Amino acid sequence: MLLHPAVLGETDAPPADAAEGDCWLVGAGATGVWAGHAGELACMQSSNWLYAAPRNGMIVYDEAAGQNRRYADGWQAAAPVAEPSGGLTVDAEARSAVAGLITALVAGGILPGS
Repeated sequence: MLLHPAVLGETDAPPADAAEGDCWLVGAGATGVWAGHAGELACMQSSNWLYAAPRNGMIVYDEAAGQNRRYADGWQAAAPVAEPSGGLTVDAEARSAVAGLITALVAGGILPGS
């Protein structure tokens, strides 16, 4: 659960059909058995929810978003970055380099895919 955590996404309410090993980020409006656990990881183990409080620097992979999320006094995720367009002078090599960087950051789970 904590060595290389991956979550299915973030939600306020525990899913009714949670399977063994499913993990979620508990949303700010936590309800039901998740009430009082906002911002924590909730993982289904032996038909019970186990909770882990995050610490600054913790990183999880968010499967729904397709990117890593980092905890720094709250869960953070990188926003999408637009490829360059427009302008008076078009430098194809620079645009290609920027596009390559964006592709690499998406592949590394840092930026969300499009």
